[in-house]
Amino acid sequence: MRLLLVGTSASTAVLMEAGSALGQDLVVGLSAEKARRASAGDVVVVDADASPEALDLACSLAASVAVLVVGSRLRREDVTRLFRAGCRDVLEAPLHKRELILRLGAVATRKLRFACIGGGSGLFSVLTAMKEVPRVLLTSIVTMSDDGGSSGLLRASFGVLPPGDVRRSLVALSDAPEVMNYVMQYRFDASGGGLGGHSLGNLLLTALADRTGGMQNAVKALGDVLNVQGIVKCVTESATTLVAELEDGNVVRGESAIDQCLERSSEVRLRRVWHEPAAEAGPDVVASILGADVVVIGPGDLYTSVLASLVVRGVAEAVRATDAKVAYVCNMMTKPGETSGYDVADHVDAVVDALGSDVLDHVLVSSTALDEDAVRVYAERGQHPVRGSTPEALARVSRARLVAADVGDRAKLVRHDPPKLRAELVELLRAIRPSITA
Repeated sequence: MRLLLVGTSASTAVLMEAGSALGQDLVVGLSAEKARRASAGDVVVVDADASPEALDLACSLAASVAVLVVGSRLRREDVTRLFRAGCRDVLEAPLHKRELILRLGAVATRKLRFACIGGGSGLFSVLTAMKEVPRVLLTSIVTMSDDGGSSGLLRASFGVLPPGDVRRSLVALSDAPEVMNYVMQYRFDASGGGLGGHSLGNLLLTALADRTGGMQNAVKALGDVLNVQGIVKCVTESATTLVAELEDGNVVRGESAIDQCLERSSEVRLRRVWHEPAAEAGPDVVASILGADVVVIGPGDLYTSVLASLVVRGVAEAVRATDAKVAYVCNMMTKPGETSGYDVADHVDAVVDALGSDVLDHVLVSSTALDEDAVRVYAERGQHPVRGSTPEALARVSRARLVAADVGDRAKLVRHDPPKLRAELVELLRAIRPSITA
């Protein structure tokens, strides 16, 4: 295999470093004519900044050779066009060395690519579950709607995007010593004065965002420190407010107000959510979805985490357009103010509605017998196990295959168990690559 670069620009030096890290020399400055004579086992990198014809060349090459495109002026429609032509990946410049090595290596060695959409503890469980699976590249696409707690205070005080959910994803994918992950999650108590309630990881991300020019740059920088074995993406780099319309017609603004049912009944269902001003996904987020082999949506708070990501402009469109298998991991418990009284079919119906089309292939639900004491404690907080739906009821809202499996933790904290979840998600991957193991 050879790495061949068509064109030269500011990205060339980073590409050469990445090639060296992968044990491959990069042939630089290849002409379009020579690129068309590349062997089937080669990886051709087309620098879109090098010439106006670069995108056309990439599309023409993609049918016969593995093509990866890099560029600083790529639009979402460019990314979609390139993937439709058969390109393997599209990266937004300026390039980041660690992420470039991971994505270039995934193309070169034909790793399966796994894109996870959501936030909170649900996304953490999926990433933790899949982290140890070999020959899989994980990308976490994280909601940016949190405006409560430590994230909300830092957002209000420093104008940064909320760091809490990206911090959890970084820790989940980290290959750093365990003590470093513990420190990242460390939260100061009330005796810490102005630091009370803040996690150290949130403070580090806030400082890095200030120094590097934004939260996505901060995530990359801290990912280097933690030796993250995967990619973490903010679903949007826009500062927006999540807004929800209730079934009674009332409107609630702010993720924390929606989440905490402030001044409203927790039994009134949500009809839809959106962002004000409208949030947009960047080309790199769209590329991560279009280039995936599997897209996993959820688990997590249905409206304030999962749907909050899906309604970002460009995300649902990418999920509809991707050739990936799309799986939804349903929550185990309802949540007051969001999903009171919801069964599995209600959850799936809300996801399909947010996607704008039924593109789900699998719906994974837990059949775990929960601890009775835990169920009682949750009931006191207005939370109950999500009721199952028959295949017939699910078929009325989605064509997806229903998979019921023991994926829950039987402990008093009801959540998905990563080893169990891994086994079921690997089964989905085996449909693509039979040799994959848990």
